[in-house]
Amino acid sequence: MAPMQTSPPSQQGSATAQLDDCPFCGLPEHRIIDSNDWAVVVRDAYPVTPGHTLVIPARHVASFFDTTADEREALLSLLDGARAQLQAELRPDGFNIGINDGRAAGQTVGHLHIHLIPRYVGDRDEPRGGVRWVIPEKAAYWRDGRKDGR
Repeated sequence: MAPMQTSPPSQQGSATAQLDDCPFCGLPEHRIIDSNDWAVVVRDAYPVTPGHTLVIPARHVASFFDTTADEREALLSLLDGARAQLQAELRPDGFNIGINDGRAAGQTVGHLHIHLIPRYVGDRDEPRGGVRWVIPEKAAYWRDGRKDGR
């Protein structure tokens, strides 16, 4: 269960201490394209596709599972807004939404961030399987004759 939190990070004083070596703590204002009291939205500095966006909690927290209910609600609200903005600006054909939670899952920055990756017809020869391609030998389950993903 996520810890209780009743006030946004901006109102918690030292609880929002930033880490000097964290690229997401203290982001410059010009990078922020949307925000609320709990989180911010920025374009990824190393985009996978045009419009690749990150939704990042204001509080330095590494794992999605350590966020509070208020933070999760704020993160998902900004995710919805970022999707709408990308739909209007770039008209992608689909999206991948992902979180690398923990070193074994590929997390390289110890500050939670949600990837919103616009996808476009033709950006990959075979997009089926989507995020399953993190383990390539298990991604193409349909090649084994299974149609239901089990």
